[in-house]
Amino acid sequence: MFSENHKKSGCIEVVCGSMFSGKTEELIRRLRRAQFANQKIAIFKPGVDKRYSDVEVVSHDFHKITSTPISNPAEMLKIGPDVQVVGVDEAQFFDDTLVDVCQTLANRGVRVIVAGLDTDFLGQPFGPMPRLMAVAEDVQKVHAICVRCGALANHSHRLIKSKDLVLLGEKDVYEPLCRDCYNAARAEQDAK
Repeated sequence: MFSENHKKSGCIEVVCGSMFSGKTEELIRRLRRAQFANQKIAIFKPGVDKRYSDVEVVSHDFHKITSTPISNPAEMLKIGPDVQVVGVDEAQFFDDTLVDVCQTLANRGVRVIVAGLDTDFLGQPFGPMPRLMAVAEDVQKVHAICVRCGALANHSHRLIKSKDLVLLGEKDVYEPLCRDCYNAARAEQDAK
């Protein structure tokens, strides 16, 4: 039994992986469980992500939950003191200030759940994700299935030519690949 003087403990949880690995699905699952437990939640996503909805976090399986689109992570600090859980989707699209904001919220006693790509289409660490994983209490890496061989996929291979780091798309633009298939696909693209 907790006493009235019990200090609530905040934390940072990160769910990461490639495209089509179930990151957003896992974020929504954790947030729904918090709602079921009557916890007050706030959910944020980058304003640039309008693939399925302007104001909802939506998984590739079309599960969704209402969110607030923001352009600057500092906007999350405006949550009310009653908010117990904060969810953040597509975290890789934010700048490194997201790490400090998540730390601040966790230090206030908030459970912060962050989902995002850990690597970009070149296989490099993406945005604030490496720093978030370093400071998180819990990191879960989820995997897709390689569409070419059926192994576990941990790479998001871009199917179209573009040097842009941020290129929103679905299965028409990206495919999940394992290491071997990704390396082969990149070599094939580079040879063209």
